[in-house]
Amino acid sequence: MSVASPPTHTGHFLTRLTIIATLGGLLFGYDTGVISGALLYMKDDLNLSAFGEATVVSSLLFPGAAFGALFGGRVADRIGRKRTLLVCAGLFLVGALGCAVAPNVQIMVAARIVLGLGVGAAAVTCPLYLAEMAPADRRGRMVTINELMIVTGQMLAFATNALLDRLIHDPHVWRTMLAVAAIPAVALLVGMLILPDSPRWYALKGRLPEARNVLALSRTPREAEVEYAMVVEHTSHMLKTTTTPFSVIRDVPWIRRIVLIGCGLAIVQQATGINTVNYYAPTILEQSGLDVSAALVATIAVGVTSVVTTIIGIILLGYIGRRTMLLIGFAGVAASQAALAATFLLPASTTRSYVILACMVLFVGFVQMFIGTCVWLLLSEIFPLSIRGFAMGVAVFILWCTNAVISFLFPLLNNALGSTGTFALFVVVNMASFLFVLRLVPETKGTSLEELEEHLEALGTAARERTAA
Repeated sequence: MSVASPPTHTGHFLTRLTIIATLGGLLFGYDTGVISGALLYMKDDLNLSAFGEATVVSSLLFPGAAFGALFGGRVADRIGRKRTLLVCAGLFLVGALGCAVAPNVQIMVAARIVLGLGVGAAAVTCPLYLAEMAPADRRGRMVTINELMIVTGQMLAFATNALLDRLIHDPHVWRTMLAVAAIPAVALLVGMLILPDSPRWYALKGRLPEARNVLALSRTPREAEVEYAMVVEHTSHMLKTTTTPFSVIRDVPWIRRIVLIGCGLAIVQQATGINTVNYYAPTILEQSGLDVSAALVATIAVGVTSVVTTIIGIILLGYIGRRTMLLIGFAGVAASQAALAATFLLPASTTRSYVILACMVLFVGFVQMFIGTCVWLLLSEIFPLSIRGFAMGVAVFILWCTNAVISFLFPLLNNALGSTGTFALFVVVNMASFLFVLRLVPETKGTSLEELEEHLEALGTAARERTAA
């Protein structure tokens, strides 16, 4: 059966909503990427030791983003997706300005933690909001636009670092690099004021007229009525329960299984090692023989690759299932990291530096095209509505904890094992991730969130019965 194209005004509404909401993703990307270039100047200006350098990088991730995700999901369930994104915008603004003016390491770490709270909460709330606002046939595209904005933010961070390094010959240039993030933070704050909350959240809170009105903004009249009836039927029994998310996960086996799979997806996404490149690419290239300015310019290639391959990944999602995308991605990541590990064994030269860059670009391409686009989409889809914000918060908390551990350990592992040994270890980890996806991750393509929840419940019940038999 063909689906009618939405009227022009609904298409415009969804486009405007996607652009504004994904500013959270842009800030996520910029604030995690900008530190790679700022660090080259900051470590002298603030007299950072290797431990201090690792602390400044990882403090945004843990405790900042990790607890921002954990509490952000709970807050999104309680006060709504819209108001949570407004809180995120305020945290982004305060954190960016705090980092830019930090006089010492202690203030810098504190400001990075505030920034991390915004990053973590936005990492949960942006895809959650987009998934609940989107029609089923546009959900994959809308949610993965957030991933595109994340990598665009990282590319902008790399490009801004290189541009400011070229234009401002001052050891304090890192402060300007960090302050730039205040601009999109203000845009997110203003933009979210004009958007409604999601129809699923309104329905969950018993605010059914508002749910109907929001669906009417983004669907044809017939589609809005069909989806409204489905949402009402799905949420009606939830309004009578006072069960906490903790007890639901504890007492309902199929939900517990899905939450564990979500946490596993969060771990394997970060265990690719992608953020070793996002945070340390200039440092790796500088150590391979390039000077600071050349390393910063070369890192732009990583950012451009992320953006281009994410766009390709979004297109591929229209034709290829989520599971298949992930399996291709992990196989490609393991192969490219094996090549990267081998390249570090070559004699030092400028040629070797650019071969290292080429392997890093290939590695980043596989992650962003096949894994980055899929994991955030799956996390926004697989959890049941009654605990969706909370469960996604738990999964993203695990994601950021994994990110923080890897980012903190990478310089230490690099010193202990060398670059070859470190990336060889990542090869083994990504082979294990391939097996995890093959055995446990469900396919979610092509169904509404309500239909998907019913399908996963049936699969979980069937699996439990087979185990009992």
